[in-house]
Amino acid sequence: MELPFLNPLYTAVAWVITQIHAGYSLFIPSDNGFNWALTIITLTVLMRLLIFPLFMKQMRSSRKMQELAPKVQELRKKYKNDKQRMNQEVMALYQGAGANPLGGCLPVVAQFPIFISMFTVLRAIAEDRPSFGMTRELVDSARAAHILGAPLPATFFTGASEITKFGADPVITKIVLAVFVAISSGTTFLTVRQSVTRSMAQMPDNPMAQQQKILMYISPLFAIFSLNFPLGLILYWVTTNLWTLSQQHWFYSRHPMPVVDEKGNMVTPPPTNGIFTKLVGKPKAASEPPPAAPEPKIVRQQPTRQPRSKRTGSKKP
Repeated sequence: MELPFLNPLYTAVAWVITQIHAGYSLFIPSDNGFNWALTIITLTVLMRLLIFPLFMKQMRSSRKMQELAPKVQELRKKYKNDKQRMNQEVMALYQGAGANPLGGCLPVVAQFPIFISMFTVLRAIAEDRPSFGMTRELVDSARAAHILGAPLPATFFTGASEITKFGADPVITKIVLAVFVAISSGTTFLTVRQSVTRSMAQMPDNPMAQQQKILMYISPLFAIFSLNFPLGLILYWVTTNLWTLSQQHWFYSRHPMPVVDEKGNMVTPPPTNGIFTKLVGKPKAASEPPPAAPEPKIVRQQPTRQPRSKRTGSKKP
């Protein structure tokens, strides 16, 4: 179902797809599956770079909440018999520190219109409708493209006769789509697990911990709904999952969680040496002045002890 108020966004996404595809067509045949795979992956990367500032805002908010975790625990213990007062005090603490518990929703909310636009544009291609500024040549090119033997506009439930019209083998098409859906499900689970594990570690007594665990195991099931998505859209979802997983790992490796030392102080451990940390390097530590040169050792000249005869002036017999 197309949303009329999103038509400008549909047209913008279709225009970006057209330009990226035209660029790759300079050295790759326009109806080649590799061309279209690169087009979708490039579009995904551009979209994720566009919302990268939202991701950093989310991570900063999460880090502030992490630093406030000890104070939150104290408030939970203090007002454990008054849930309403406890929630008020916790929210006041977050607001005072500039932390937003809902900050993690920003990238998801920003991605949703893009996902809907991708779905609408690719569905128009699958339905053989040159819409949103797309030309007939572009639609025909996409419909003729095969990725690993599966047509770009095909879904898992596309009929065998229709898949045959695309010039593809129905069995191979089903296998390719099933593999992509499985990858989408696995990357969704790993992404949510990475985030939930971090959240539970920074706030062990979080009352939402059980719900977060349930979400971690339910989230991969949502990938099953992508069986009804065109292959191009599933490729977009796999790419964005891999981007999110790598992005979170990069940030967490460079910003480890503070730990409590023996004196009860919060101490931030050094960054881990994960693969992404090796690629981008460790965060630079504040420059420290070079150690002062040691002061020169003062050597006092002691007078040599003279024989007694010289001191008294007497001659030795």
